[in-house]
Amino acid sequence: MSTQILFIRHGETDWNRIKRIQGHIDIPLATTGVEQARRLAQRVADEAAQGMRLDAIYSSDLQRARQTAQPIATALGLPLHLREGLRERSYGAFEGYDRDQIAERYPDEFEHWQTRDGGFAPPDGESMRAFYHRVMDTVTPIVAAHPGGRIACVAHGGVLDCVYRFARDLTLEVPRDYALLNTSINVVDFDGGKARVMSWADISHLDAPSDDDTLRRMPERGR
Repeated sequence: MSTQILFIRHGETDWNRIKRIQGHIDIPLATTGVEQARRLAQRVADEAAQGMRLDAIYSSDLQRARQTAQPIATALGLPLHLREGLRERSYGAFEGYDRDQIAERYPDEFEHWQTRDGGFAPPDGESMRAFYHRVMDTVTPIVAAHPGGRIACVAHGGVLDCVYRFARDLTLEVPRDYALLNTSINVVDFDGGKARVMSWADISHLDAPSDDDTLRRMPERGR
């Protein structure tokens, strides 16, 4: 019995705009992100009124995700379930800096990072491989708890990246060529331990373009 999950990236933050890595730093939404979250909640509520139910809403416990998820939960009268495992990747010493600053402060680590080695971890941070397993180990029991259900998970670009790779059977070393947009709706069906992308990067609820702050700037996203 399949379970459908709407994976939603959080709204825009001020650090998204300036391409600064957030990781586990608890950055709030920018004013634009709050408006994106409002429009997202209105869309989900309108769809629910037309019969497209949501059975549950999960979110990363970081506030940029919670601020995006809470308007949906409020609009639908559902509790918000927080999961630390849905947090963005921990970038350790890289957090708080942009790409050029990382290259200047940590030249050797920066060069290793650019190789897309799944085992590489920034100082005091998390490797892509460990992050991927942490995300999927969090998603798996959520899926199991809602057989035949339709739920939402509000998280981060890196979480969406992991889910897409799982569904499309892409290795961690493959460069990303798919978008991870703020407040985008990304629909994935899970069935029998496998996943299928049904739609991706839907931002039709927004009245302005949504940014992917790493697709062109960095070979690996870290926002």
